[in-house]
Amino acid sequence: MTDATTVTQEQKPPSRVRTALSGTAGITFLSIVMALIIGAFFIAFSDPAVQDASSYFFAKPFDTLSAAWTSVVEAYKALLTGMLFNPDASSLVDALKPLSETITMATPLILGGLSVALAFRAGLFNIGAEGQIILGSIFAAYIGFQFSLPWFIHLPLAVLGAFIGGAIWGGIAGFLKAKTGAHEVITTIMLNWIAIYLVAWLLTKPAFLREGRQDPISPPVADSAEYPSIVDQWRVHAGIIVAILAAAAVAWLLDKSTLGFQFRAVGANANAARTAGMNVSRMYLLVMLIAGGLAGLAGSAQVLGTEKSLTGGISAGIGFDAITVALLGRANPWGVVAAGLLFGGLRAGGLNMQTATGTPIDIVLVIQALIVLFIAAPPLVRSVFRLPETGGAGFMQTAKGWNG
Repeated sequence: MTDATTVTQEQKPPSRVRTALSGTAGITFLSIVMALIIGAFFIAFSDPAVQDASSYFFAKPFDTLSAAWTSVVEAYKALLTGMLFNPDASSLVDALKPLSETITMATPLILGGLSVALAFRAGLFNIGAEGQIILGSIFAAYIGFQFSLPWFIHLPLAVLGAFIGGAIWGGIAGFLKAKTGAHEVITTIMLNWIAIYLVAWLLTKPAFLREGRQDPISPPVADSAEYPSIVDQWRVHAGIIVAILAAAAVAWLLDKSTLGFQFRAVGANANAARTAGMNVSRMYLLVMLIAGGLAGLAGSAQVLGTEKSLTGGISAGIGFDAITVALLGRANPWGVVAAGLLFGGLRAGGLNMQTATGTPIDIVLVIQALIVLFIAAPPLVRSVFRLPETGGAGFMQTAKGWNG
């Protein structure tokens, strides 16, 4: 047989499975797997039983390996139990309570992630979701406890107030970007700090401080302004419906509307968009107004749904986690929903893992960080699993002006 007809192993085209795994969805999946594998080592190393067994590793190595295996299995079992389903519960409602906690924690993450993702698609890095969440919470809380209105007026008004509060804060950064060229990363970070100190200051004033209390907490929002519970025994509330509707609205905006096309065009190449007659400065302002409003809705989920009062820690770091959610969701609205549910599950399951097994919850944060690290470096993931190159760039190379 001649060389021309001989097909070596190296010349064979990659299988469909390997090609699929080398794509965007496959890299995301493998990034999660790699993060969980590395997280397993951290779980094992932090377990006291493994540490004790490792002291005589060379005498009885299988004791250490068995302890490590047990530690990892029990920790991840508790993580999944806290995320999805409790098989030991006495009723279906109690059995599904972990899933309800996942959805509850995912709700503000989805809305915050949509805020960051929308800015990404227009070529902007909105690092200010934290501050925008705080401003949305302030507006929603004040409307919620200050007025007495029928629920069909009060709740929509409080939600609208949250959107406006976040939009104002995002709009400041957008205005500065449009008019002065100030970099949005710097301005949004500074606005985060202003918002943090603003809510701390407001909670010392009689208008916001709960009567008879000296600690920084506002009066509770009225029942008519609260997001209704979906199931009485669960904390999950109608804010998740707002989050899903917001994702659908952002998807329509980006894919079906003229304004969304202009956002994507500016994100892909601002100079080309300007040459084509688009008002780039106006797009920067509009996208930050909408992005800030979405983050403000995340604040409404916190203050009208979960906490029901305004506190200094109302944002709970959600604005920073939203950046991770947007990265994992690859700036796609429905990808953000999936990423928000995953990270909400990790938050809920991490608490159960710590309670049930004593595994530090910080390991969950390490897993989250590793997921983003691997997603940002597709060549690393492909090299580990020996996958073919697809010609696609890493997320950080294409985050500005994401169009696919």
